[in-house]
Amino acid sequence: MRYRLTFISGVAVGYVLGARAGRERYEQLRKSAQRIAQNPAVRNTVETAGQTGREAAVKAVDAVSAKVGDRLPPAVADRVRRLRAGNGRAQDDWGTSNT
Repeated sequence: MRYRLTFISGVAVGYVLGARAGRERYEQLRKSAQRIAQNPAVRNTVETAGQTGREAAVKAVDAVSAKVGDRLPPAVADRVRRLRAGNGRAQDDWGTSNT
């Protein structure tokens, strides 16, 4: 309950501050965020973090599947097979690219 109340109060404060700032400030923040996202250093860091995360996920899947064996649900077992077939570089379903 405490976390829910904190979240709701954060949303309320964000809404009030956002409403006071107006559309002009929103556009400034949006352009600034786009500039940061398009920075090559940021893109490289994000890609490196993504690769590290994928590698860690593959190691975790291997460790879990070695301990659990054939008791995995069919959906999870299919995903594990796809990860292993692609050497951990399987395409995700989140609409993102691996570039």
